[in-house]
Amino acid sequence: MKLSFIKETPLKVPYTTANVIGMLVNRLTAMLDELADNRPIVVVCIGTDRSTGDSLGPLIGTNLSKYRSPHFSLFGTLENPVHAMNLDDTLIEINRRFHKPFVIGIDACLGQVASVGSIQVGVGPVRPGAGVNKDLPPVGDVHITGIVNVGGFMEYFVLQNTRLHLVMKMSDIISLSLFTAIANHAHLSTSSAIEQTAASDTI
Repeated sequence: MKLSFIKETPLKVPYTTANVIGMLVNRLTAMLDELADNRPIVVVCIGTDRSTGDSLGPLIGTNLSKYRSPHFSLFGTLENPVHAMNLDDTLIEINRRFHKPFVIGIDACLGQVASVGSIQVGVGPVRPGAGVNKDLPPVGDVHITGIVNVGGFMEYFVLQNTRLHLVMKMSDIISLSLFTAIANHAHLSTSSAIEQTAASDTI
């Protein structure tokens, strides 16, 4: 999968699609392999547990935290969410702790009726707060968003009245897909490094 294709063609797939996890894993793995290089991977899951619709990010973060993976660092869980009040400080901390981090921004969003339940993956940052007219800094070299409800009117009310079942299902799919993709990327990077070392030893 060529870099130009990844950049120009974001993936958008309903969570009910039969092979949704395979599709997400393939796209995320390709993006990591093309874009992340050897930079430390940082996952930032944005949202709050005080709103059903906006809890997608923290739920994904909590799911990812259970893997205890050494291949990425995580910010944003149900216990310690990343939201409008602490987003600036979180980004400052990330840039202080990591040298040129490759950031994956994750957030819930609102969209058209036909798009509710769709998961989107693309190059470029997520723009948290845009659906509720908040001016927050963009987050991520790449982004993953889940369309949890309909936008365009009474956004706060809509987020509060989003079905928990939908948010839970999407969070399970996204967290498993992202963990698998990062693991694939780490394995490929390690294999490549071993091959390069072996090749240099034979010269």
